Amino acid sequence: MTPTTAPTLERKRPGPPGGPAGPGWDRGFGQPDRDRDGDAHRVPLARIAVWLVVATVTLLFAAFTSTYLARRMEPDWQTLQMPGILWLNTAVLAVSSFLLEWSRREGLKQQLPRLRAGLIIATVLGVVFLAGQILAWRQLAATGIFLASSPHSSFFYLLTGAHGVHILGGLIALFYAVGKTRTTGSVEAVFEPAATFWHFLGVLWLYLLVLLFWI
Repeated sequence: MTPTTAPTLERKRPGPPGGPAGPGWDRGFGQPDRDRDGDAHRVPLARIAVWLVVATVTLLFAAFTSTYLARRMEPDWQTLQMPGILWLNTAVLAVSSFLLEWSRREGLKQQLPRLRAGLIIATVLGVVFLAGQILAWRQLAATGIFLASSPHSSFFYLLTGAHGVHILGGLIALFYAVGKTRTTGSVEAVFEPAATFWHFLGVLWLYLLVLLFWI
């Protein structure tokens, strides 16, 4: 008798399961991996980059703080009264930061239209904050308080001006994130670093107010 050869079964390699529960699904804002292949390696790099920027800015303002505290001990120091519009500016920046966090949470729930709406409003409020800061400088100038009027006014213009420059940089990142929401790709790669930097600028603003007017 001719020996019978057992049939060979071809084993198929299982593919990644589809759907939100499988590894082929983006666990961030609910976009499939195929839509975010170009962003997959940029997410960690962007996070590292933004924290390097945060560290650099922190060191810069730490140097400003050291100089400020030493200078205010001199006998010619005259305290500058805080412009009232700064209270409104602070509220605007706080609401903007809150909206970014709300947008992030909505993105995690795959509510992308709400994410876009919150991001756009937060960005607009950032522009309002910057306009309010310019108005505060103009109000001081209208009362005869300029950069060289006193040491305190010099530090006020310097510190708030440096913060304003970084606000402008944060707005550029937010505008870029808004632009990404108009595409089909994931916005996580640009949204999270931009939001992190914006939250940091909000905390830095509160620190500057305490430093300039309550210490």
